Amino acid sequence: MAADEPLVLGIETSCDETGIGIVRGTTLLADAVASSVDEHARYGGVVPEVASRAHLEAMVPTVHRALKDAGVAMSDIDAIAVTSGPGLAGALLVGVAAAKGYAMALDKPVYGVNHLAAHVCVDQLEHGRLPEPCMALLVSGGHSSLLLVPDVTSDVRPLGATIDDAAGEAFDKVARVLGLGFPGGPLIDRRAREGDPDAIAFPRGLSGPRDAAYDFSFSGLKTAVARWVEARGRDGKPVPVADVAASFQEAVVDVLTRKAIRACRENDVDHLLVGGGVAANSRLRAMAAERCAAAGITLRVPRPGLCTDNGAMVAALGAEMVRRDRAPSTLGIPADSSMPVTVTQA
Repeated sequence: MAADEPLVLGIETSCDETGIGIVRGTTLLADAVASSVDEHARYGGVVPEVASRAHLEAMVPTVHRALKDAGVAMSDIDAIAVTSGPGLAGALLVGVAAAKGYAMALDKPVYGVNHLAAHVCVDQLEHGRLPEPCMALLVSGGHSSLLLVPDVTSDVRPLGATIDDAAGEAFDKVARVLGLGFPGGPLIDRRAREGDPDAIAFPRGLSGPRDAAYDFSFSGLKTAVARWVEARGRDGKPVPVADVAASFQEAVVDVLTRKAIRACRENDVDHLLVGGGVAANSRLRAMAAERCAAAGITLRVPRPGLCTDNGAMVAALGAEMVRRDRAPSTLGIPADSSMPVTVTQA
C-alpha cells in the first residue's frame, strides 16, 4: 500500500445493507455494514420503505465506525464513491444524497458507480488487479448475469442474464415453501449439507440445445419444487427438507457453473470471477472450483463477506476510477434503479 494512493470512501445502499468501505488503492482499510435484514424477515422479503428508513438511521453512525476502523479522519478522504444503481429507488436515494453531502462538505470528487461493476471490482481487494478481460458470473437476490469485462471502469459487456427470477430470489422463494425463513440462501445452504443432491431430479432451465446459451431461468425450477412439496402433502407424506434443499441447490449451481464455463471457452477467456450474494453459497464455490480446474480456467471468488452487498466494493471501484483518471461524476448524479450494467459510472 503506497501512501500516495487515493483514499476513497464508498457508500452502498442499493437494498437492505448500509455499507461503508474505505480503500487505499487495492488495500481494504474498513468495511462497516449495518443490515436491516432482521426487520424484513417477518415480511418474508425486503420492504423498500423499511430499507430506506433503516439507511437514514444507520448512515452517519456507520460512516463514523468505518473511519474509526480505518484509523483516518473524514478530512483525509480523497474521493467519495456511491452506488448510483441499480437497486431500490428509495434506498439508492439515501446513499446518493449522503455522498453528495459529504462531497460538497469536503470539496472532494464524487463517483456514482454501477452496483454490478462494483461486485466485480471488489475482488481486487483480495486477489490483486483484475485480468483483462475476465468473465464475471454475478448471482444475487436481484441479479443473475454473465458479463465479459475488458475494463471494469468503462467496458462491461452483458452476455446473458436471468429472464425471470434471479438465483437468490429463487432461493428465498424455495426457502419459504420449505418453511425455512428469510433470507433463504444461507438457510438452504445449511440444510442442503445434510441432504442428497441427487435425491430429486429437478429441471435445469434453459439448458437445451436451442435455448439461449448464456441466459438463465429459475422460475420453472421454483415452481417444480413447490409442486413437488405440495404433492407430498396431498399424499400425506413428510417432506424431506434436506433432500429438497440439496436437489434444488444442485440444479441452480449446475446451470450457473455450466454456462459460466461455456462463456469462458467460447469467448477465449481464462479467468472466471464469481460474485454477488449467492457466491457465498458453499456448493457454488465448490462446483465452480471443480469445473474451472477441469477446464484450465483460473477461478477468483472473494471471501463470503465481500460477496454480499458492502461499501468496500463501491470504494474499490471508485479507487480504480481515480487510478485510471476517470472523470468524476457531477453533483447531479441520479439514483437510477434500472441502471444498465453497460453504464459503469453515472
